[in-house]
Amino acid sequence: MNKQFESIIKQISSVLIGKEPQVRLALTCLFARGHLLIEDLPGIGKTTMAKVLAKCLGLDFQRIQFTSDMLPGDILGVSIFDQNAATFHFHPGPIFTQVLLADEINRATPKTQSALLEAMEEQQVTTEGETRALKQPFFVIATQNPLEHAGTFPLPDSQLDRFLMRIKLGYPNRAAEKRILIGEGAQTVLDAMGTCTMHDAVFDIQAKISQVSASDKFIDYLQDIIHFTRTSALFHVGLSPRAGLALQQASRSWAHLQGRDYMIPEDLQEVMPWVVGHRLRTRTEGLEIPQSRLMEIFSQVPVPL
Repeated sequence: MNKQFESIIKQISSVLIGKEPQVRLALTCLFARGHLLIEDLPGIGKTTMAKVLAKCLGLDFQRIQFTSDMLPGDILGVSIFDQNAATFHFHPGPIFTQVLLADEINRATPKTQSALLEAMEEQQVTTEGETRALKQPFFVIATQNPLEHAGTFPLPDSQLDRFLMRIKLGYPNRAAEKRILIGEGAQTVLDAMGTCTMHDAVFDIQAKISQVSASDKFIDYLQDIIHFTRTSALFHVGLSPRAGLALQQASRSWAHLQGRDYMIPEDLQEVMPWVVGHRLRTRTEGLEIPQSRLMEIFSQVPVPL
């Protein structure tokens, strides 16, 4: 295992008790230069995860609480006229940070949700005819309430596709919840927690991940997976080339997490449910396929020898 990753995971898990698998996936997503969508009930620890990731990695953090009356300018920023200087000055919005928590993103209208598209894809924001670069690294963690909750707007496929992974935190197990109940609050532990790595180290890790190699057999297996989704009667629409690149990049990051500079099929299998779960629909009902079922489905694709 990569010792640097393990040190970061241990420190974060001291605050997010019982969530080590989700912490591993979140770090895999961040170091793969992707964005993370967390769908779960309120009070599970989604906001805490975003805060602790930012603090542990020494990154700037901003939080946006999405509401139905929010406008794109509330996210991107606006120009305000200065009477003394007789000119407009741009006031940056909260998106100009490194770790952005888009809290309850599906409570905002599709128009407001779309304000994040350019930032997530191109690491820049265009407002009033001027393009402004965002801080690096730029990582969006969006939380989403279950769609059956009142006052939610489903994320369009174009928005969902910008998220490298979607995960759920879930309830803690009994032992973990007991530690939470008898221990200090998460905020107290977070305030006392130090920085485990500076943001310059994040760039180094991302650079190393980009050098993780893929063999011809691995690429063949990845293409077999993609082709299967496009031809199987189970899926309404198959995986796009962008989804294939997302799978490859997430596999690279996971391989580096395991301390390897090359990918194997098991890396792809580990990240696949979290990368493709929000991109696939059933052909008949057009519903999302439970992540617990995805690996059963993909077990039909043989692993190259």
